[in-house]
Amino acid sequence: MSALILGATSPIARAIASQYARAGHDLFIAARNVDEAQRIAADLAIRHDVTALFGAFDALNLDGHAEFVDAVERDLGPIDVAVLAFGAMGDQDDSQRDIQAARRVIDVNYTGAISICETLAERMIERRAGGIVGISSVAGERGRKSNYLYGSAKGAFTLYLGGLRNRLAEHGVGVLTVKLGFVDTSMTYGMETPLPIASPEAAAHAIFAAQQRGRDVLYYPRFWRPIMGIIRAIPERVFKKLNL
Repeated sequence: MSALILGATSPIARAIASQYARAGHDLFIAARNVDEAQRIAADLAIRHDVTALFGAFDALNLDGHAEFVDAVERDLGPIDVAVLAFGAMGDQDDSQRDIQAARRVIDVNYTGAISICETLAERMIERRAGGIVGISSVAGERGRKSNYLYGSAKGAFTLYLGGLRNRLAEHGVGVLTVKLGFVDTSMTYGMETPLPIASPEAAAHAIFAAQQRGRDVLYYPRFWRPIMGIIRAIPERVFKKLNL
């Protein structure tokens, strides 16, 4: 069995890679920072006695995605599970003022994500096997003034994953949508919140378990499912007055 981890230098991606390595999966660790990807791969290979390869991946290099997947499968073999753990929150104020900043948030979180997903899906359809894990966010559940550009990109990605899951089900390929709340990463560094912030290791364990069980959607931490249900139910006339 093999797993491709995209965006592998983030704390949660590293923790997810460790979960798959611990279960005996060979790995391909891919990120923009190739040196760091190499260090992660070497560490996992030693710790878990698995094959762990590494390479460069850029979500924005759409024209290179097919070549990238071909190279991974040439070196590692067929990809059994692909985890999309990359993302860019950006800065809401910058994105409001600068369309290029907004475009980067949209293209990393949505355009680049669907490009690599479609590339992977075609290979998995041919084999009638495989799984794709897309890490989205509860920020995509409802637009809020504090992060609506990031949230809209993640919301679009969530919708896309649902359609992809529907399409691939008849081909024996699973698609897991992960809707993350607050996890202790660079995106939440310095954030003040009354809600608990989960560790990357706990999130990775939940994601791995959900994928192995063939789940369709995972909220993590799990208390975010009822919280977002309440937020979605707030009437718009009330929601406009909230400072969220």
